Amino acid sequence: MSAEETAVEILDEGAVMAISTVRPDGWPQTTLVGYANDGLEIIFMIYRDSQKFANIAHDDRISIAVSNHASDIREAKAVFAGCRASEVTDPFEREGAWRMLGQRHPNLAGAGPPDSTAAAMMRAKCEHLSVLDYTLGIGHTDALHFEGEPTAPPERK
Repeated sequence: MSAEETAVEILDEGAVMAISTVRPDGWPQTTLVGYANDGLEIIFMIYRDSQKFANIAHDDRISIAVSNHASDIREAKAVFAGCRASEVTDPFEREGAWRMLGQRHPNLAGAGPPDSTAAAMMRAKCEHLSVLDYTLGIGHTDALHFEGEPTAPPERK
């Protein structure tokens, strides 16, 4: 199995990810969010009045981490990725994103999508991906890069 296939497998099995955003003062902020994925495209929802939303509006670079729940270290697998986050604004795509989240998170069953003025559906596209797979040996990690070379951070005002 390729590293990309392993990454998708790990993402498909998870439901909660750590997401790190860049605060305006430069410090990272990490929180947990529920997510769904379509391959390496990750969907999550955040509230517009949250610090995460403000951070992403300021700097769209995020880091995510998802891991399995291995009872033996030799079975540990994880995905760590640098992504670009953007809001899903098209009403049809937003509805599809909500459906994906509802399928992954049964606790959302019966709840309609939140009002778009209160919550944002977000899409994260992986640019840099590390896949930890200890089933291939303790410490085994593969790195994948998408979208060309790393980009420079935005200039601070």
